[in-house]
Amino acid sequence: MPKPKNQFTTSLSAAEKNALLDSRRLPARLDVGQAAVLLNFGEHDIRTLCSAGLLPPLGKPAPNAPKYFAAVEVVAMAENREWLDKATKFISVRWRVKNARCKNGEGDVSGRAEQSTRTTR
Repeated sequence: MPKPKNQFTTSLSAAEKNALLDSRRLPARLDVGQAAVLLNFGEHDIRTLCSAGLLPPLGKPAPNAPKYFAAVEVVAMAENREWLDKATKFISVRWRVKNARCKNGEGDVSGRAEQSTRTTR
């Protein structure tokens, strides 16, 4: 029996991912999982990009609320090489900083990159 999903669980199965990518028309509003599939990032990366201001959610959701994104903006970002480069670099630096903190025993619980990593090089 499949596990019931709550409103905050957005993991998509392989069939759901393929159905989204094969659809003729995307839904106007995408959740975190759907945005992750279209941008080819992990769901955890979408949350990071959102908190960094690189991927703006619709409305002004609370930090712990589910996030939704405009499909037209997500598709435009997926086709914009400069944005993809900037987002990929940000995610890479974030993980580099987080892994360095874990190796040094600092134990970064929040997993947030330092403010200096938000600037592009």
